[in-house]
Amino acid sequence: MHSKRIDANQLDLKEQVVDIKRVTKVVKGGRNFRFSALVIVGDENGHVGAGTGKAMEIPDAIKKGIENAKKSLINVPIVGTTVPHEIKGRFGAGNVLIMPAREGTGIIAGGPVRTVLELAGFKDVRAKSLGSNNSKNMVSAAMDGLRNLKRAEEVARLRGKSVEELLG
Repeated sequence: MHSKRIDANQLDLKEQVVDIKRVTKVVKGGRNFRFSALVIVGDENGHVGAGTGKAMEIPDAIKKGIENAKKSLINVPIVGTTVPHEIKGRFGAGNVLIMPAREGTGIIAGGPVRTVLELAGFKDVRAKSLGSNNSKNMVSAAMDGLRNLKRAEEVARLRGKSVEELLG
């Protein structure tokens, strides 16, 4: 996916648990209970990652989730306090629409998507979850959207134009 991995040790990461579920595996001798944790990590400065962990005990599941999230860190372009442009992220049945907002709007987003945007470092952004409200798919859809955000400079460079030409 990415050419260079972001080194999690150099960032001052905050982590937040979005969802903890008790999952069951039915085996011959009865049921095996484990806990599955969905965790978001981010430095509130353009880096964010999401991960899941599963273990017999909740703290272990969270620890695994954090490790997993650190491996999936992505870099997000922030323009002022918001996103550079509107984008739709998709994952499974989860669709998340992320829209720029004026300064002072704050983060308007539901549940898990709010956490992703907060830890990515956005202050003013609107998001709408369309479709699934399964937290794991919503988070993955939001991550997908953020991954596809581009700054005007990048698009201009890719198309061989100046930013002025692009914005008309």
